[in-house]
Amino acid sequence: MTTAIVLTVDQRGSRHSADRIPATLSRLAPLPTLLPFERTAGDEFQGVLDDPDAVAAAVGELLRDDGWYVGIGVGAVEEPLPDHARAGRGPAYLQARTAVSEAKTSPWHVRVLADHASAPWAGRALETTLWLWAAVLGRRTTRGWEVADLVAQGMSYADAGHRLGISQSAVSQRAQAAGIVEARRAEELAAVLARTLLEET
Repeated sequence: MTTAIVLTVDQRGSRHSADRIPATLSRLAPLPTLLPFERTAGDEFQGVLDDPDAVAAAVGELLRDDGWYVGIGVGAVEEPLPDHARAGRGPAYLQARTAVSEAKTSPWHVRVLADHASAPWAGRALETTLWLWAAVLGRRTTRGWEVADLVAQGMSYADAGHRLGISQSAVSQRAQAAGIVEARRAEELAAVLARTLLEET
């Protein structure tokens, strides 16, 4: 057995919208995983991770898209690992399956379930962090995302303003309204809590 975080993700409103899974899998593909993200069945996909930063990055991508039920299960997965995420077994998978079902009635459509050991608070803390992060991203406008994406590429506010044809002051105002600093802190905290769960579960 090895400890991992399983993400089971179900597309919302799939009967009335295009299949968004292939494009999302493409965006998630560069992230380090134990077992890569792949479609499991129908409108679901799944991945297995043991890198806390990758967990935070994956969830951030899903929160940005705002079109998913996200179930996060933390616990043991059986070894040897299979070739595909959909073939895995273990408590983390069971937790993720329950979590994605409960995400349909959870705030921001995200649920975290963990096999608690010496850090029983960490799963709830991670879930709370993700809800607050989702609330920040949920109010971000297209203009806010423009600034956030440029800053994420390493640009200064001055450089971003030059690219967008607006003043540095205007960039700063957009950044504040977009909650760029708050979202960055949320992602950092999500990674810390994911690391705690992986180490303590």
